Amino acid sequence: MVLRNNSSVTEFILEGLTNQQELQIPLFFLFLGFYMVTVVGNLSLITLIGLNSHLHTPMYFFLYNLSFIDFCYSTVITPKMLMSFVSTKNIISYAGCMTQLFFFLFFVVSESFILSAMAYDHYVTICNPMVYTATMSPQVCLPILLGVYVMGFARAMAHRACMGRLTFCANNLVDHFMCDILPLHECSYTSTYVNKPVVFVVVGIDIGVPTATIFLSYALILSSILHISSTEGRSKAFSTCSSHIIAVSLFFGSRAFMYLKPSSLLPMNLGKVSSLFYTIVVPMLNPLIYSLRNKDVKIALKKTLSKKSFS
Repeated sequence: MVLRNNSSVTEFILEGLTNQQELQIPLFFLFLGFYMVTVVGNLSLITLIGLNSHLHTPMYFFLYNLSFIDFCYSTVITPKMLMSFVSTKNIISYAGCMTQLFFFLFFVVSESFILSAMAYDHYVTICNPMVYTATMSPQVCLPILLGVYVMGFARAMAHRACMGRLTFCANNLVDHFMCDILPLHECSYTSTYVNKPVVFVVVGIDIGVPTATIFLSYALILSSILHISSTEGRSKAFSTCSSHIIAVSLFFGSRAFMYLKPSSLLPMNLGKVSSLFYTIVVPMLNPLIYSLRNKDVKIALKKTLSKKSFS
């Protein structure tokens, strides 16, 4: 990725999560633990899906990619954030900051659209089970996945291009634990009059389009569930969707709170908490949500562990 440096600043200082010295070491170990759970959880889910042929279905194909995305964007953010707890100055180069921003946006936008793809998969599963195999064939799933990553790349490039027109001079202190759009705007010497509406519109699309797809899918699913006569059938249908609904609510709720409210109404400390939630906590919770509430994953885990024990 070519970076056009419109700035006299060669590096930024990330202020981190808090300035309270007595909290630095406890927070370091807390978030190190979160990151380890995130890495182990997501890589374990990826491995389980890869090794068990009965999980080679469209639903788990998308879940496999969700775990990959969660692992990647957590890795883009967390290691650098941990440095702020153990170093006097958490310095990141201009190029490093822009690279972190690009990959963070790429993966976080991709997650928005992979969640909407999973909602569509649930819709087909429950509302059109007779044509599920044909509707969600590899010839359909692969283009959907390609579209997910293309949307992530396009949005990351759009934000990166807008960031390239800003000039950063004397003020290189970023009041955040990562290089994100709004904190970097605060450091800009150039007016962000153009950038802020672009952020609002692009992020609005990134959240609005997947959210609309998810709501429409679940409205149709709910309508279909209400027509199921048996209690067991309804319970099974709700169980299929519950994990995804929890993951969607956590992810989109925290993102909307961060980006779709005017900065004057959202103090940076609250912005940090919101960012912390969807960059650190959500990637850690997703593999737990999808594994603890999923019989297929539990069975796959038992089979894998029994194979290892037997060997």
